[in-house]
Amino acid sequence: MPFYFDSRPRGDAKLVTAAAIAIGYEGKMPQQKRRFLDTNSASPTFIGVNTVFVGDIRGSGQFVVSGEVHGDGELDGALNLSATGSWHGQVRAQQAIIAGTILGGLIVQDKLEIGYTAVIRGRVSARTVTIAKGAIVDGEIEVTSGTPVMQFEEKRDAKPGE
Repeated sequence: MPFYFDSRPRGDAKLVTAAAIAIGYEGKMPQQKRRFLDTNSASPTFIGVNTVFVGDIRGSGQFVVSGEVHGDGELDGALNLSATGSWHGQVRAQQAIIAGTILGGLIVQDKLEIGYTAVIRGRVSARTVTIAKGAIVDGEIEVTSGTPVMQFEEKRDAKPGE
């Protein structure tokens, strides 16, 4: 038996919005503090947990790496290297949050956040750098803005007893 989906619009979105304004509900949602990668609205490029990519990567937009990359990267956008991710090579990005492993170097044009699970073996350069307690950076750290490296204690994913 075939399945059919009726995609015709139902109701009136304008009436719902007008009702929300009339009862004073609109705009009551609190604004949360967001990491800079959380605000990106474009579809990111994913490299999944069990994926190994061999070769250089060049592209724009957000990149989320949970698997392995063996090669250099020229990213005109943000890099999010998860705790399960690893990058073997030189990486350039506009912004980055690193929780995984980089064996090579990392150059970030703007903000760099290094999480407590991160291991970076190589030179690191960024306009601003924040490092969580527990992260390992084995190499030179250059802050191009001249501001000091900021340290923080990770509270998002910390497990009890850590």
